Amino acid sequence: MKKTALLNSDLSSVISKMGHTDLLAIGDCGLPIPECTKRIDLALIKNIPRFIDTLKVVLLELQIEEVIIASELENENLSLYEQIKKEIENVKITVISHEELKALLKDCKAVVRTGEQTPYANIILRSGVVF
Repeated sequence: MKKTALLNSDLSSVISKMGHTDLLAIGDCGLPIPECTKRIDLALIKNIPRFIDTLKVVLLELQIEEVIIASELENENLSLYEQIKKEIENVKITVISHEELKALLKDCKAVVRTGEQTPYANIILRSGVVF
């Protein structure tokens, strides 16, 4: 049995195959996911799992060097924005429009769909290296 924290086999597989600068997105249940991008659907019911809980687990497994968020997040969902900053610590934050973020989803290895139902609860993680 797998010993590390992440038990979802689809998500674990994607993370294990990521290289430096590859992208992985985590989004709310309303985020439109391009047909060409792998969908890892964790959504069960409203707000289960939560976006922030999913992000915390992914960060246990994935080394990141940058996060990309929508500029609308800080204005429309300040509480979540502050939680994200706490979780990522000193990692670079790049802010783009929500439309630009949605356009970048086609370049992601996968989009993880959560049950989150709050505005702009979406993030793109850029993979870093552990050395």
